[in-house]
Amino acid sequence: MSPRKKKQRNCICPLREKLGHVFKPAGTPLKEMEIIILDHDELEALFLCDKLGLNQEEAGTLMGVSRGTVQRLLAEGRKKVIEALVEQKALAVTGDVPEHGVSDDNAETGERKGTEHG
Repeated sequence: MSPRKKKQRNCICPLREKLGHVFKPAGTPLKEMEIIILDHDELEALFLCDKLGLNQEEAGTLMGVSRGTVQRLLAEGRKKVIEALVEQKALAVTGDVPEHGVSDDNAETGERKGTEHG
């Protein structure tokens, strides 16, 4: 049995255009560091809940996923960020960015134009 196809998620995080960037401690070459991968949907959940202050239900509605999925994304994202900071590892933001979403004008408010949930 093959795994279930990943549901399309909406992304309004301002870093969505810069996915693929690596954040690392200064002074150590990247080639000598372990890299932790933070998926764009984990970054999105962190942005919505921790930066914008939305609850998991509201974030799930904006992302087009369940509250439980947001809870799992937050737990995984926080674990990865803490590991990178405490253990001085590189953190790479990667993943597929949805083709549709919001314009940059609405990124701070979380308002969406032309986004289909489903």
